[in-house]
Amino acid sequence: MPEMVTITIDGREIQAAAGRNLVEIARENGIFIPSLCYYPHLEQPLGTCRVCTCQINGKTGVACTEKIREGLAVEVNTPALNDLRKAVLEMMFAEGNHFCPACEKSGNCDLQHMGYELGLAVTRFPHLFEDRIIDFTPSRMVLEHNRCIKCRRCVEEILTDEGKRVFYYVNRGNETLVGIDNEQEARLSEQQALNAMHICPTGAILVRGKNLSKPFGDRTFDMKSVQTPKLEPEQPFTAKAQREKKVIATVSLAGCFGCHMSMLDVDTGLLDLVEFVEIHRSPLTDFKSFGKRCHLGLIEGGCCNSENVETLRAFREHCDILVAIGECAIWGGLPAMRNTIPLGECLEEAYLSAPAQTGVVPYHEDLPKILDKVYGCHEVVQIDYYIPGCPPSSSHIWKVVENLLWGAKHSVLYSEFKYD
Repeated sequence: MPEMVTITIDGREIQAAAGRNLVEIARENGIFIPSLCYYPHLEQPLGTCRVCTCQINGKTGVACTEKIREGLAVEVNTPALNDLRKAVLEMMFAEGNHFCPACEKSGNCDLQHMGYELGLAVTRFPHLFEDRIIDFTPSRMVLEHNRCIKCRRCVEEILTDEGKRVFYYVNRGNETLVGIDNEQEARLSEQQALNAMHICPTGAILVRGKNLSKPFGDRTFDMKSVQTPKLEPEQPFTAKAQREKKVIATVSLAGCFGCHMSMLDVDTGLLDLVEFVEIHRSPLTDFKSFGKRCHLGLIEGGCCNSENVETLRAFREHCDILVAIGECAIWGGLPAMRNTIPLGECLEEAYLSAPAQTGVVPYHEDLPKILDKVYGCHEVVQIDYYIPGCPPSSSHIWKVVENLLWGAKHSVLYSEFKYD
């Protein structure tokens, strides 16, 4: 019979068996401690991702390596700790090339899931857009180093029947990569190879021909938060006669116009919308210049050329509140895939080397000048709010608009807060 001890988590006394893992005890008692590297059956716990950082007996430490003992006092939910954990997650997104809308693991990705749980809409750190190798040399697997967060799960967990490791670390410091022993990889069974793909918290390990894509709603992290629900029930978008009419402007920069299509998905709600919203400068109205000041501007797409920059600055000048909508506006999105390659090589591939080559890179003084990379809108002007998604749902967009313009208290549901 294990010894029962008393610990406190955020001031709450909890009875638990001595020697058990702190993360497990917290979860069993409805307390969410985020983690990316923790696996209950791995002993010793890895402690590599640092996302589970808490205050333990007055000192900052990771919860996944902590064993339950008498008198343990843990702080989980404080503003400083929540911000620290969020910053760690932001660095992972900024350091890697995590293009969620184009990733096979989207919806089943632990990193993405933690972003949802912590409400991560934008990173405070600049994206690096490093051009890392993609390793196609294994017989069945592909290693996408752009997505690897070096959690060490695969190194410790994936073994052959003879107990030999398949994955290992190579290099040191910032140059560390996960390598693969091709000879040992070939000895894995199909189920063992699939297990390697599934235990990876991102889309860094893929098995050829085994597609992870599923419809929205059937994926692991689409609908339900692992935290105790704190949000109000979803509320429909409705008109209220007492509301002051507001002026909104919208624009699509370096994007696909998908976010504007999502705005239109409010469907019959548009009939209510026109009663208290005037849509001014916008592709929806075909007004191409500002004739009045706007209460709110909605920006889709990032900045890839000089015209985008000029347009964005005009929106900042004429709008009281500026909102970046979608991944392209927030950090570059799919158009930013070119950020890992020098501009000259991009132009050469598009106009000189492609099968339908023109033999000349277009240039004219009337053409907008292409920037060295695609920039998120906040890198050009001050952005007040962010709505992630590719595209975000219409309910997410209009809930935010209502909250900002009329002080509504809509909660954005977990199922609405997505990066793809």
